[in-house]
Amino acid sequence: MMRERTDVLALYWRLAGLNPFADKGQRASAQELMQEFCQLLVDYIAAGHFSLYERIVNGTERRRELADLAQGLYPRIADTTTVALDFNDKYDCGDHCEITESFKADLSRLGEKLAIRIDLEDKLIGRIIR
Repeated sequence: MMRERTDVLALYWRLAGLNPFADKGQRASAQELMQEFCQLLVDYIAAGHFSLYERIVNGTERRRELADLAQGLYPRIADTTTVALDFNDKYDCGDHCEITESFKADLSRLGEKLAIRIDLEDKLIGRIIR
């Protein structure tokens, strides 16, 4: 999960610096980067969901203190998942989609939610390694 997080953040910053409305070559580059970013984003979201969060939702996490903390944090983590998946649905469409005028606002909203998710995950990780 940590590697996916690092990769997602690195590509996020690259996307934030692009001008997808420039010339045709830059648009193609932006679309390729967008596809790579969306794939990593989904991998990152899935890594968390199919490890710790799944055990919490299913009630199989045996460390009570961790389970209690996670129960409190999970609704906020789920909200970040929804925003990330919505972003993916809108922008992971290969070379046949248009990056709309709302792209920068959508990317900014995603960035805010990723920052929240990382903070929440760090709280869980801190509890795990105690």
